[in-house]
Amino acid sequence: MEILTEKIHALPKVELHLHIDGSVRSKTVSELLNLSLSEVEKKMMVNKETHSLTDYLTKFDLPIEAMQTKENLKRITKELLEDLKEEHVIYAELRFAPMFHTKKGLTQEEVIDTVWSSMKEVEGIQSNLILCCMRQDIENGNIHNFETIELANKWKDRRIALDLAGDESKYPTILFKDLFDQIKSYGIPFTIHAGEASDYHSVEAALMFGAKRIGHGIHAIDCSSLMERLQKEHVLLEVCPDSNVDTEAVSTKEEHPILRLYHRLPVMISTDNRTVSSINLTKEYRDLIELFHFTLDDLKKMNQNAIAGAFLNEDEKQTLYQKIEEGYHDTTY
Repeated sequence: MEILTEKIHALPKVELHLHIDGSVRSKTVSELLNLSLSEVEKKMMVNKETHSLTDYLTKFDLPIEAMQTKENLKRITKELLEDLKEEHVIYAELRFAPMFHTKKGLTQEEVIDTVWSSMKEVEGIQSNLILCCMRQDIENGNIHNFETIELANKWKDRRIALDLAGDESKYPTILFKDLFDQIKSYGIPFTIHAGEASDYHSVEAALMFGAKRIGHGIHAIDCSSLMERLQKEHVLLEVCPDSNVDTEAVSTKEEHPILRLYHRLPVMISTDNRTVSSINLTKEYRDLIELFHFTLDDLKKMNQNAIAGAFLNEDEKQTLYQKIEEGYHDTTY
């Protein structure tokens, strides 16, 4: 077991679905908010009282409270990238909702600029930024969501992408057509959370909006015609198995449809929220090997899928393909 974990840990990895606020070091939150570590972990990490995505989302309250100043945003962003480097992640797309970090006077523009600039200061790992529009902002006429979109368009040279996140069961994907009409008019790349806390119709809505990447998307397995369309259109699913168990999108990890999805669609593996779910890619990969008998070739293929769907140009992708090829060459377990 220990030898297997060490070998998996050393493999190069790509992480595409990763929320900054769900991956803040608990020790850092404890220091910044002057709370005991035990209290932070109780409030920030999944426990036996977590029974749904709605419950799961409450785990973000503390880290968001800590992420209200430029100094804190900078520290947290850099620490996360250092954690990823330690796990041999060679490319990561970090995502967060800038509207959540304006409670102490920062503007969305200042928040985005701080996080993006901090990411670029960390050497030894390539990274890009995804900004989350939030479903609940529909109650405000999507004012903050449209501001986020405008800022992503303003900084097109930074190649910032967009996402739709939040309580999928309460705010169905189909309600956000106007957002994606605007996003598409600007030519901004995007992904959409869909098919996790809601059924496969959410994925169908995301495809209607033009999504080529789906966050989670696991309930697509319940509709054969949708699976055929995803396969035909080469849509990438960003699958986060451990998180799916924590939100009770699936009952147990053994019941996760990852194997059936992998055999039919381009999928990749991500952690979603490293701290909230107490997870990393090494553990996710090890579980795939132990529970579903995935091979190193399968892990390699999913990283290649991730690179193909990444928000990068072709030259950058070729560089990453080469790193994956070299890292998995002659490796056995």
